[in-house]
Amino acid sequence: MVALVSTVAYMGLEARAVEVQCQVAPGMPGFTLVGLPDKAVGESRQRVSAALTAMGLALPPKRITINLSPADLPKEGSHYDLPIALALLAAMGIIDAEQLADFVAVGELALDGRVIPSPGVLLAALHASERELGLICPVAQGSEARWASGISVIATPNLISLLNHLKGTQILPPPALGRAESPPRGPDLKQVKGQEVARRALEIAAAGSHNLLMSGPPGAGKSLLASCLPGILPELTAGEALEVSMIASVAGSLEEGRISRARPFRAPHHSASMAALTGGGLKVRPGEVSMAHLGVLFLDELPEFQRAVLDSLRQPLETGEVTVARANAHVTYPARVQLIAAMNPCRCGYLGDPTLACSRVPKCAADYQGKVSGPLLDRIDLHVEVDPVRAVDLALPPPKEGSAEVAARVARAREIQTLRLEGTGRRTNAELDGDLLETHATPDEPGRALLMQAAETMRLSARGYTRILRTSRTIADLAGAERISRIHVAEALSYRRRPPTG
Repeated sequence: MVALVSTVAYMGLEARAVEVQCQVAPGMPGFTLVGLPDKAVGESRQRVSAALTAMGLALPPKRITINLSPADLPKEGSHYDLPIALALLAAMGIIDAEQLADFVAVGELALDGRVIPSPGVLLAALHASERELGLICPVAQGSEARWASGISVIATPNLISLLNHLKGTQILPPPALGRAESPPRGPDLKQVKGQEVARRALEIAAAGSHNLLMSGPPGAGKSLLASCLPGILPELTAGEALEVSMIASVAGSLEEGRISRARPFRAPHHSASMAALTGGGLKVRPGEVSMAHLGVLFLDELPEFQRAVLDSLRQPLETGEVTVARANAHVTYPARVQLIAAMNPCRCGYLGDPTLACSRVPKCAADYQGKVSGPLLDRIDLHVEVDPVRAVDLALPPPKEGSAEVAARVARAREIQTLRLEGTGRRTNAELDGDLLETHATPDEPGRALLMQAAETMRLSARGYTRILRTSRTIADLAGAERISRIHVAEALSYRRRPPTG
């Protein structure tokens, strides 16, 4: 007899159908697992055997063969334990194989028969929903699975409870729907004193999802400004929250089915490797740039990152996705992020201060800033010099405008963009290109004349020219202007990086 159980294999954010086939046949006793399994899948034989022993069952003295079909698709992860165990129990005649035909099963088995969490349950639930099947999963991830609409979820704490449920001697309660958490409150912009130019640049960056680089001496408030950004960004829509949660599910960081409406804010240390930032590793997990999808990737001390690591961000920043190529797989993850970076002007940090600057100026600054490549800097829309804050500024009362007031303007600008880009597959001005750029970001004649003059003077690349138009469109949206005018172009140009001289 051959018993069949459906499960999935994860390829990036795609769940592919896998059929677990189990045959128990006469012959020399043995337990063979085939179908291109990795080491974790191969070790499921021991976990399944121990779990059955904990239930008081013994493997039959026959030849047991488990095939994971399609056989040429690599199988990775511990979530194959539960479907393998169910297929084996069905082949042994302990449970009805027809009952399992309506379900996709995922979950890792403990040696005592408990069904414990494994990454990717939300993807498996969405896959089951598309196929109009139910899902059998660990009880700890039942709330996560419920986010897939129109799906029957059996969330089981252990293997014996699942068997009793299928036999009708015990009823497992349906899991509760996971909570959608409100965004946490971060630092308020009222804590930032002075820095009017940086505050304005932060507002523009938030309104259009533009990349921003802040350069200034230590203690000027660059990190504080960056930490204030989540407080002025609009909440994720329901669809965006599910999109972000799918990435968190694959990474195994979605706890108790809690889906947050807050935009991700990731701040990796400058010692992060290329695999940590862009994704990879043995199981090709998403990196920080994908974990920050539809949110913020904050890189503090930008020149301290390895140059090759920083340059690996160039393609994701341009395309909004990152493809991790390995010998056995090519996996693509979404990476539509807003890059916020901060750096000191030189290694000692006090370039321009005659009382504190080192004796190696200007070579110290040139060497330090040269660690960040020109092509990466060209992808940053807003470049801001953050001046040091004086003690007299800190003694002043907090500014009248805080995060709430700025967030309201940002929300209005985002609403304008949403209406303008409806049906185009774009979300913000930072994604304008081609005909959309021509249609919605063409300045009036005085603005165009200024832009053409600046393009020659500042030696703008084609990318730089495009990003000036995008930024100008956002500035106009914040002002409630239908057409981009000269004043909007002028402000966008003031934030553009000047070419090196000499």
